[in-house]
Amino acid sequence: MIRQMTTPLPRITNDLAQAECDIAEYGLCLVEGVLTPGQLDRARTALYRAAADDVEQGREQPRFALDYGDGNQRVWNVLNRDRVFIELVEHPSALKLIRAVIGWPALLGNLSANIVGPGGDASLLHADQIFVPEPWPAAPQGVNVAWCLDEFTASNGATRVVPGSHRRGRNPTPDDVDESIAVEAPLGTMMVFESRVWHRTGQNLTASRHRAGLFGWYTRPIYRTQENWFLALDPKLRETASDALLQLLAYKTEGLGLVYGRSPM
Repeated sequence: MIRQMTTPLPRITNDLAQAECDIAEYGLCLVEGVLTPGQLDRARTALYRAAADDVEQGREQPRFALDYGDGNQRVWNVLNRDRVFIELVEHPSALKLIRAVIGWPALLGNLSANIVGPGGDASLLHADQIFVPEPWPAAPQGVNVAWCLDEFTASNGATRVVPGSHRRGRNPTPDDVDESIAVEAPLGTMMVFESRVWHRTGQNLTASRHRAGLFGWYTRPIYRTQENWFLALDPKLRETASDALLQLLAYKTEGLGLVYGRSPM
């Protein structure tokens, strides 16, 4: 059963101070004008190229546990696919909002993409800090930075969210009514939502349109990363990585993840 909420979504803004306020109020914000046209074109081209390569290599499976239906494709380990994704992971606007929500240092738990093809099914309603035992702490333990690499519409499978659900302090249950709203946003929009927000992939009702979203998952440094960067990351990327990226990948650390009492790098 799906019921429409009366609570509106935040307006798209280019003001990061307003974006911080929106995250506090709604659990999410929408920011425009973050990527240059060149970055956006490179990221979109690189993602669809990686998705096609995965299909060709037969490695597009398994799906994420919360996905179902043949129309959804997950693209894993996106950080290795093209250097443009490093630019997105450590984009100053993204890092500013990450610091505001969960502080610093933080870890990049994962960078993956979800491409919903024509006829693609919806996914299950969930919150991303499902791994945190309930009752949840008063503050979020993670934050997602999502990049709309296609236009997000209600008909092409846009991410659906339940605004304000971050205040409920728990995961959704099968007894909860689905009050989610489609996040409709232009190509290139940065959507940031904290880890307690209930959300899901929407159903793609179109006959020919794809909807690609790139999702960077960041957590407080006490949590294990979803992607094992020490095994998955191309070593060449470490050689030119910034201090911020090394911290996000746990190659540069304080207190946790030490080697003989010292930071690995």
